[in-house]
Amino acid sequence: MNLRSLSAAAAAAGLALTLTACGSDEGGGTGDDGAEGTAAAGGGEELDLVTDGTLTVCSDVPYPPFEDFDESTESGYTGFDMDLVQAIADGLELELEVKDSSFDALQSGLALNAGQCDLVASAMTITEDRKENLDFTEGYYDSKQSLLVAEDSDIASIEDLAGRSVGVQQGTTGKAYTEENAPEADITTFPGDAEMWQAMQAGQVDALLQDLPVNLEHTREGDFTIVEEYSTDEQYGFAVKKGNTALVEAVDEQLQTLRDEGTYDEIYDTYFSEG
Repeated sequence: MNLRSLSAAAAAAGLALTLTACGSDEGGGTGDDGAEGTAAAGGGEELDLVTDGTLTVCSDVPYPPFEDFDESTESGYTGFDMDLVQAIADGLELELEVKDSSFDALQSGLALNAGQCDLVASAMTITEDRKENLDFTEGYYDSKQSLLVAEDSDIASIEDLAGRSVGVQQGTTGKAYTEENAPEADITTFPGDAEMWQAMQAGQVDALLQDLPVNLEHTREGDFTIVEEYSTDEQYGFAVKKGNTALVEAVDEQLQTLRDEGTYDEIYDTYFSEG
């Protein structure tokens, strides 16, 4: 996923809020040297958490099947990303708190630097540009881009977008792909998938170009079809504040454990199984 617009006021809000979470007798584990740490599962290292005992996660919601609202769950959210971070928090013996945030604030590092959250889980593609402002965990999902149109559309490929309106999400790799490969299209930028989908349903745009799993969700909601998929070698990763190596290592360790135990596959099949 991707990026979105953030006002200067939002960027400035809370920039002094970087709190180091030191473990307590009730909370985290204790390292080999006797020093208290935030989470025993993280090897006794302090994870530099915003709130002691809690993994605070920022995500741009909704973006199904990766993140969506669900009051019936413990966190209030559901989706592939949300289930993974819940399992990671459980493995680290931490509570999970999820905050809905602008994607542009997430991919730019502003939300993390402002102390709004510890981890970004928002279907975010790992890119070299983003690595300048963020540290990433190991990749946890391989994605493609795709072109969604109405079933009765005469658009059959990206070459047919010249002079046609195509919706993209601000700051995303889908937007970059469209600009590079369909420069003659009338590109309309939206802050999120919800706005894009509404415009598509209302006939305000002729196509949507974005992550394949999200467009697949839309084919289940109306008379729309995916006419092309694009292999872009994209891989999603969880992002953390630059320099928080301990948290990156702790999350990577939990991801590996989830894979080894088969839990990752169970979560994956919940959202992506074709059966």
